[in-house]
Amino acid sequence: MTYTEFINSLLDTMPPASARDYLKVLWFEKKGQWKQSHDIAQEIHNEVGSRLHAYLHRREGDNGNARYWYNQAGLPFPKVTMDEEWESMVKEFLG
Repeated sequence: MTYTEFINSLLDTMPPASARDYLKVLWFEKKGQWKQSHDIAQEIHNEVGSRLHAYLHRREGDNGNARYWYNQAGLPFPKVTMDEEWESMVKEFLG
């Protein structure tokens, strides 16, 4: 799937069936379904799951919790915008 195809899938009611959980987290978040996104992220028990969890808490404005999760992922708190971070992760996970 390309980035453009992923973006176009946001018009659908469900994420693409072939999308890995990493992408489903970002898909649901972009659709405004934070809880659904968070529920999936909590079940990913690796550094990527921690990174996604951090991003979600940053999105909700809970920077303290986000910093904890970025630390768990071995990453600094991002200096980019939320939209830039989202796009970067989607492209990375599609690659």
